[in-house]
Amino acid sequence: MANIDAILYAPDMATPKEPRLYYSARKGGGIAAIDFDTLKAMFLSAYKHFQSNGYFDEAFGSSCVDAGEIEGTIGSSVESYVLFTMMKQNIWPITEKASSYSEGDLFDVIEFLFDHVSKPQQKDWHDWNDCGYHYSDFNTVLGQEEYRQRFNLLLKRYGPGYELNERGELMELAPDGLKHLLTAQLPTSDEKVREKVANAIERFRRYGSSMDERQTAVRDLADVLEWLRPQIKETLLRTDEQDLFKLANNFGIRHLRQDQKLDYDRAVWLSWIFYHYLATINACLHLIERQKREPARLKQAANTDAR
Repeated sequence: MANIDAILYAPDMATPKEPRLYYSARKGGGIAAIDFDTLKAMFLSAYKHFQSNGYFDEAFGSSCVDAGEIEGTIGSSVESYVLFTMMKQNIWPITEKASSYSEGDLFDVIEFLFDHVSKPQQKDWHDWNDCGYHYSDFNTVLGQEEYRQRFNLLLKRYGPGYELNERGELMELAPDGLKHLLTAQLPTSDEKVREKVANAIERFRRYGSSMDERQTAVRDLADVLEWLRPQIKETLLRTDEQDLFKLANNFGIRHLRQDQKLDYDRAVWLSWIFYHYLATINACLHLIERQKREPARLKQAANTDAR
């Protein structure tokens, strides 16, 4: 544990980086996953790194041997502010309470700290009675980016793997090889399609999403395919096109009927069908766009031949 802290969260390490895979990790298929107790311990190490380097001074304040307690932007009582904001007790101070956090507590705190981190651009040494550094000129954007990078190194190794997105929300990572589907630019100008797919992705991946919420996300993707169906008929074989909707209809996702299969493993099934539909939507949109460009290409070729 101490060695991991030293590598990932050394106080003088300005930019977090992916740990190198040594022999055992390479042979074993990558860096080992971490359990919850290890995650909490490493979270606390990372938090202390940011705290000791002034990243929370703007929000939570600081201490000075001359000036005493200096208030931050949230006011004089951080504990009261945390209670009011998070509606949870026994959260603050973090260094004392972290060991008793539940998973939900820890993930709430990680998101909460993202909202209040800012990188100091200047530090001045106050040598009276070894007071220490005073930090100023804070930059929220830089602070949040460093915070995300550092914590995402940890979060992806816990459970199914998580990441803190650019809004500071914890999201579940995609399975290996499918991550590109979550960020792929959809080749369409149809804002309804873009918005529906984006909302489905967010609903499905959000930490703590229920099976019902995930089922809704899958249903939303099926609705997108239904919306595209007239154009899909031009780009897919008819049996393939029908099979896409049989998957959703036969397993109680889109329309509840007596003959539907409802006793399947929802967690496994919904994850598979979600990424299957997402990949299909991407593929169909690419085919539709290529089909739109084809007449123009043939016309251009004909004009060239005519010359």
